[in-house]
Parts: sequence; C-alpha cells; structure tokens
Amino acid sequence: MTLFKTYTICLLASCAFMISSCSSHNEDETETAFSMSDTMMKRCQFQKVKMETVRDEIRLFGKIAAPNNKVAQVFPIVGGEVVKINVELGDYVKQGEVLAVIQSTEVATFQKELIDAKSDVALAEKNLMVAKDMFEGKLNSEKDVIAAKLELDRAKSELSRMNEIYAIYKLNSGSTFNIVSPINGFVVEMQININEQIRSDKNEPIFSIAEIEEVWALAYVNESDISKIEPGYNVRVRTLAFPDTAFIGRIDKIFNVIDPVTRAMKICVKIPNKDFKLKPEMSCKVSVEFSEHEKMIAVPSSSVIFDKSKYWVMVFKSQHEIETRKVEIYSQIGETTYIKKGLTEGETIISQNGLLIYDALND
Repeated sequence: MTLFKTYTICLLASCAFMISSCSSHNEDETETAFSMSDTMMKRCQFQKVKMETVRDEIRLFGKIAAPNNKVAQVFPIVGGEVVKINVELGDYVKQGEVLAVIQSTEVATFQKELIDAKSDVALAEKNLMVAKDMFEGKLNSEKDVIAAKLELDRAKSELSRMNEIYAIYKLNSGSTFNIVSPINGFVVEMQININEQIRSDKNEPIFSIAEIEEVWALAYVNESDISKIEPGYNVRVRTLAFPDTAFIGRIDKIFNVIDPVTRAMKICVKIPNKDFKLKPEMSCKVSVEFSEHEKMIAVPSSSVIFDKSKYWVMVFKSQHEIETRKVEIYSQIGETTYIKKGLTEGETIISQNGLLIYDALND
C-alpha cells in the first residue's frame, strides 16, 4: 500500500469519527433539552418581579392582656358565708349568670326592711282613707288629712328605696345573695372559696371577668429602637402555645414613658381573637415591621431556592426556556424576600413549586 493511500484511508476514518461524534452530541442535546409540560405549568405559579420599599423588623418580647375597657371586676356587695361556687377559673360565663351564692344576714335584714316598708304603706293608705271619711263626717280637721297624706308619702318613699336596693343588688327572697357576672367573658381571676366568710368592705375583687374576642399584646421597646416605632405599623405576634401561628395586628398605642429600671417603652397591639386562642398573661414574641425608605426587587419567599450554599431563582422566559439564576439576598421579612443582586424589574419568575423545575434542570 502506497503512502498516499494510507493517508487517504486515515483521513476518511478521521472524518467518519468526527461526523459520528457530532451526531452523537446533537442526539445528547436533544435528549437533555427541557420543556415544561402542561401539567407542570398548572402546578406552578408565576409572577413578574417589581421594586418595593424595603421593610425590616424589630423583634420584641411581651405578654397578652385583656383590654382595660373590657374587664369587669366583681366585689362583694354584702358580707356573709360562701355556700356555693358555680364556676372555675377560665370558664366562659354570660351576663347575669350566677357565679357564687352567699348566705348573708345583711340580705335577711334587707328583706325584713322591705316587708316592713310594704306594711307601712298599706297601713298609711288605710289611715288616709279613714282620715278622709272622718273629715267628711266633720269628725276631724283638714290638718289630720294632710298629716295622713304625709305619712303615706313617707312610707312610699321608704318602699321605693328598698325596691331600688333590691334592684341594684339583684336580691331575691330569703337570706341568700347571688353574685352574678356583669358581662359576657372568661373568668380570669378568682379570689373566693367555699365556706369562706367574706366582708362587704373587701378591697380586692372576688371575680374578674374579661371579654377577649380582642386582646392586647403589650411589648417593650428598647430605647435604641424607639425612633423606628410608629402607630399603625404591622405586627406579627407568636406565642409558645402556638409557635407556628402568626397573629396579625397593628400598633394601636405607644406609651410615651420610659421605665426607669428597664429603660424600655411600652407599646400596645390590638389583635382579633375570635377563636380565643390567646389568653391573658401568655408570653409572646412581637415582630414589628418598619420601612427602611429604600427600594429593592421584592419576590415571594417561596420562589427562592437554597442549594450549594447559594440562593437561586427560576426565571421563566417561555415554556421551553427557563433559567436557573443565582441571586444575592438582602433580607427576608415573612413571605417577602428582598433581592440585592441578580434580578431585573419586569422579569417573570416561578413563585410556587419552582423547586420541581430546579431539580429537573440541575440534577
């Protein structure tokens, strides 16, 4: 075989190998090309990114409290012996419901005075009738009739006073006194025991009833953070009892007084509590959102993927063109993440279930 023939055979073999390699490479590219199916498109959510004012948060500690204007304290109006208690601490009670029963000599005295007042009125009415009859028969003077009328007025006045006492104290017949709830709410304080002798001049309430369909979160702000707090700011409250639940409220009031011991200022956050999960005296963590007066790209936190010690976002251009984009995170507040670098306003990202696409493209 000549040298020319040998060279020609090698050249042809080399070309055949290159063609085969190119063909194999194109087949690999075809096999690895990714396209979102219609089913996957339905499972994902998409969102155009935009610039928003950056919000940060301050984390505070505090406690849950019942609103001051929705707490009713019940004091013993009469003294006596506690013979019955119908509720326990934490029970829900309705307005007018009997909380406890007291056997009281004071109530027995009131009943006697009421009976005497009724008797005095009946007697005074009879005496006035007799005085009028005698005056018509010329057997007494007009002065006697006027005196009888005055006596009847006095008796009626005393009866009216006793009826008012019965209405105010909500007394019934007998010597027992019912302590009733003045409002609907929960029994949050209870200082009474069965067979206890209580006095009418007791300075502390025997029951405290609180309406807690709305509660307060009282939090303490360090002196260095006071300038960042304003009324109306959004607040998220979490408790030990429900660590995965964020209760949403707003700063309703700022108490502009610094505690000389803690060097902190107190704020009040109103929180709806329709399901009564929040109880007075619960400890809580309060996260206050505030504005940094700077704008950045904001995306849903669900769109950010953390892998290989980096953050990624899936940028959607078309069903057949999706880019895995590395981004730099500035901060994350709740469901919003602020992007410092990597995205441009107006680009579309996969905001929900982007991890499925990330795994398909990068595994």
